[in-house]
Amino acid sequence: MARVVLKNVTKVFDGQVVAVKDAQLDINDKEFIVIVGPSGCGKTTTLRMIAGLEDVTEGTISIDETIVNDIPPKNRDIAMVFQNYALYPHMSVYQNMAFGLKLRKVPKAEIEKIVEGAAEMLGIGNLLKRKPKALSGGQRQRVALGRAIVRNPKAFLFDEPLSNLDAKLRVTTRAELKALHSRLQTTSIYVTHDQAEAMTLGDRICVMYKGIIQQVAEPMEVYDRPVNKFVAGFLGTPPMNFFDGHVKVIDNKIYFVHANDAILIPEKMKRDITSYAGKQVVLGFRAENIYTEPIEGQEENCIKADVKVVEPLGDKKDVYFDSKDGAGFIANIDPHTRINVGQAVTMYLDSDKLYVFEPGDIGKNISLLNGSVMNS
Repeated sequence: MARVVLKNVTKVFDGQVVAVKDAQLDINDKEFIVIVGPSGCGKTTTLRMIAGLEDVTEGTISIDETIVNDIPPKNRDIAMVFQNYALYPHMSVYQNMAFGLKLRKVPKAEIEKIVEGAAEMLGIGNLLKRKPKALSGGQRQRVALGRAIVRNPKAFLFDEPLSNLDAKLRVTTRAELKALHSRLQTTSIYVTHDQAEAMTLGDRICVMYKGIIQQVAEPMEVYDRPVNKFVAGFLGTPPMNFFDGHVKVIDNKIYFVHANDAILIPEKMKRDITSYAGKQVVLGFRAENIYTEPIEGQEENCIKADVKVVEPLGDKKDVYFDSKDGAGFIANIDPHTRINVGQAVTMYLDSDKLYVFEPGDIGKNISLLNGSVMNS
């Protein structure tokens, strides 16, 4: 187990392509941290630099207080679990799990004890004699995990390990991974593009975009208090709704004006938003915070729209709307609410759950300037 620290880490490919820029990340001993972001954001490159599979262009990486920039992967005392499992097809499950221990010249009796213990922990004790081709995807992933566990490393590195599993198996394996970390308490760094994995697995999550770390915090802190528009839009299913507009002061009240709609900004945000009067901003609101019925005292915060698509999902209903000026948004409503395609409706916003951002894909969250965004 170990603390892993990245200081000013930059990776440049071919002298011109900046894959990771000035990354600062301090991962605590025993912590499970998830690096999440869209394809090409630099998350896997970051993981591979920690593993030693990619050189660091600038900055330092330390594991257990030792700078490892010039230490080869095999000497970093880490174990990596890959997306494609990377099992030896000609070896049995037992041989795959034992291979690394044999290279270390661990005594045969001890290898047997360690491998069998890890196999039982992972529920694959009855598969030790099988070859990988005789296993399901979920079983192969357990073998890959077992091979990492038997090494008892200082840290586990996971590179999108569940992406080859079907949706149902991903959910169950995700829960097993969380339980496994709780039991082993080994520092774990997990890379994924799947926000659900990030939210459910991580003690903290690290959101990356265009090679830059945007925010590092506990999952609900990132969800409730995103630092910028990208983070707000990336986390959440369906994604956060955004409207372009401007700030207007009317009778000493602050409004967000979008086409013919004027949304009252709550008093708690007034100090932050006032300086943006007359300027272009972006209003953000999540699908679960817009309703078919008005909230008491907030009746004026409404959007007139037409129903475009209705998606019944069992426990909820996602409804896609076109507002009167053509801007689309999504609401997550009660599944029993009667609502039909083509219907003209008025939808009501919860002003306590509004966000205001500066323009641009990483426009900062103005609502956070004085802590005015409340946790859900």
